[in-house]
Amino acid sequence: MIDPTSGVRKKVTYNGFTNVHPDAQIGENVTISPFVTIEDDVIIGDDCWIGPNVTIMSGTRIGNGCRIFPGAVLGAIPQDLKFEGEYTTLEIGDHTTIREYCTLNRGTRASGRTVIGSHCLLMAYVHVAHDCVIGDHCILANNVNLAGHITVGDYAVLGGLVAVHQFVHIGRHSMISGGSLVGRDVPPYVKAAREPLSYAGVNRIGLKRRGFSQRDIHAIQDIYRYIFVKNLNLSQAVEAIRTELPDSPFKDEILQFIATSERGLIKGFRRRERAS
Repeated sequence: MIDPTSGVRKKVTYNGFTNVHPDAQIGENVTISPFVTIEDDVIIGDDCWIGPNVTIMSGTRIGNGCRIFPGAVLGAIPQDLKFEGEYTTLEIGDHTTIREYCTLNRGTRASGRTVIGSHCLLMAYVHVAHDCVIGDHCILANNVNLAGHITVGDYAVLGGLVAVHQFVHIGRHSMISGGSLVGRDVPPYVKAAREPLSYAGVNRIGLKRRGFSQRDIHAIQDIYRYIFVKNLNLSQAVEAIRTELPDSPFKDEILQFIATSERGLIKGFRRRERAS
């Protein structure tokens, strides 16, 4: 492939039959496996590997060092009856891995784009619908399904078979148990589990692995005791946090998350009833 700006030939490896539109922009050291289809208005960065039978449709932007596994479909039009053919994009960051048969749709006029961050892992059969925004270093395990307009913060982990309602906001460094139905917002730094989905403590192990100090973790735990454990309603908890707990970046972030929540928070701590 020739770089139209410099006339220098790029190293792109084609392995077997492929269908690559001549207007697609493909970076250097990219491997394209057999039976791949790449439409026009596609941009693929350097050092990417595109596995067999991948389909990359118009409006897709892929960063550097990404790996796309067999059967994935990237940039298909939204599964939204309000979509009327408007120009939108799917944007994927650097060093993100997309495993087998993931389906990632581009945006609608609501935001114009669907975004997947850098250093993410989307395991097999993940679906990301229109206008979602997924941060950096996120893990979506097998068969996670995101409806439209969902925001997922950096370092969030969603277990297998998690299904998320449209417009839900999932905070940074949170972890959601496999098989959960997520209909309300999940605040940052927490674990969420049980049915209906409830607060299950602070994501202490995940935070320690990412370099949070014990002091930081205790500060976060103190905040969530007011919100989920102390039998206060949410407005009472917010007021108590503002007046009784010391200032910190975590306090500001969590209060801001609550103030901007549209779906309401997940349920609070519930003790399991003993079997009679």
